[in-house]
Amino acid sequence: MEGMYYIGIDLGTSAVKLILMEKDGTVVNTVSREYPIFFPKPGWSEQNPGDWYENTVKGVRELLNGFDASRVAGISFGGQMHGLVILDESDKVIRPAILWNDGRTTKECDYLNNTIGKEKLAEYTANIAFAGFTAPKLLWLRENEPENFGKIRKIMLPKDYLAYKMTGVHCTDVSDASGSLLFDVKNRCWSEQMLELCGVDKSCMAEVYESFECVGCLTGKAASEMGLDTCVKVIAGAGDNAAAAVGTGTVGEGRCNISLGTSGTVFISSDKFGVDENNALHSFCHADGHYHLMGCMLSAASCNKWWMDEILKTKEYDREQESITDDMLGNNRVFYLPYLMGERSPHNNPAARATFTGMTMDTGRVDMTQAVLEGVAFAIRDSFEVAKSLGINITETKICGGGAKSRLWCRMIANILNIRVCVPVTEEGPALGAAILAAVGTGAYRDVYEAAEKIVKVKETILPDEEIAGRYEKKYQQFKKIYPALKPVFDEFD
Repeated sequence: MEGMYYIGIDLGTSAVKLILMEKDGTVVNTVSREYPIFFPKPGWSEQNPGDWYENTVKGVRELLNGFDASRVAGISFGGQMHGLVILDESDKVIRPAILWNDGRTTKECDYLNNTIGKEKLAEYTANIAFAGFTAPKLLWLRENEPENFGKIRKIMLPKDYLAYKMTGVHCTDVSDASGSLLFDVKNRCWSEQMLELCGVDKSCMAEVYESFECVGCLTGKAASEMGLDTCVKVIAGAGDNAAAAVGTGTVGEGRCNISLGTSGTVFISSDKFGVDENNALHSFCHADGHYHLMGCMLSAASCNKWWMDEILKTKEYDREQESITDDMLGNNRVFYLPYLMGERSPHNNPAARATFTGMTMDTGRVDMTQAVLEGVAFAIRDSFEVAKSLGINITETKICGGGAKSRLWCRMIANILNIRVCVPVTEEGPALGAAILAAVGTGAYRDVYEAAEKIVKVKETILPDEEIAGRYEKKYQQFKKIYPALKPVFDEFD
């Protein structure tokens, strides 16, 4: 298998990113292709699945330009989670996909969490309803587009549409299925109760695979479209967060990865199934054959982008951070709540809003820039604290995402969480994880753990400073009182 290539496909919200990887993890080529996102009504978010496949096919051809396509052994995916893709009896897409960041299901989530009840949902799926999940979307469709609902013969998650077009196999993987609220996470199978609740026949649901399992080979049509052989294996893949975790080596017991992307995640891998009593963290299956807990905040690096682009009107992100010195860390009197899009973990409150608190006459631009970065780190610690309450002892984390390019932000996280922060050499996110899964699924490695250990390397480890961490501990205790105090005000906002 030495001379083989593995293709990792990251089906994102704004673009598909593809990488070509050798067995040792060397990335020899990358390609990115954008596609549109549609907002038919305020709070709605949709895409055309045909755009995904068309750009993936063109992307694969571009990726292989100048390389020997006969050396490609496998393809796998990391993909935006929770999206609803529905096909009719002719395998035609019925309507545009409703995406993870679509907010139309408030009524349906309220019904699931409060009428059916969070206890029942947790019993059936190990999770509670969030606006972005797939099951509330199905309920919305049944109520608002009954004709479309009646045509459904196949239900898919976004990346699984690519796998279906490539292989003809109606498949999904355990990690992505976990975010649908239709899946019994503990037992790694569809929940009969949830399917009944949503009025969906089990025949519409995909066959479930582990993320590293082969679902089939390329069909003749797909192979010729992409310029590949029909012997190329297609591996099930994973939801974007689980794929990113594989790409940073976050597999095995008690490993942690923090992603500072548009949204932010705290991802904690575990050999055992576990749920926190308030369901503040998602409890999902992991791509390594085990489980993980995940806290997801809806605005992370996007907070800094908003502050820089919209308020300060600058693109000089690094220059704005240059003035923030060590003696300022943990001494800022300004606090920022990072809830620009409402919040998921751990508050689960779409009505939450971003705020600055604590300004005085001597507060300046640098203090507020610092507060934005710290506010995101404090909110990440909120989810981290829930994991600690379950007895999970975390002493270090990997870090990825656009925000991780800021060394200052990484240092803040190391000190606010008081753990080591390890920066991986390769920052390819879900695409690298997908390529690793392709390598495992084609037999190049024994399992995901072995592949991640051999492929993922760390370029820098940032240690917390005892004095700075001590100052931040006091600040965090103040920060965590702000949201509960403001929640009644947020709940009255339009």
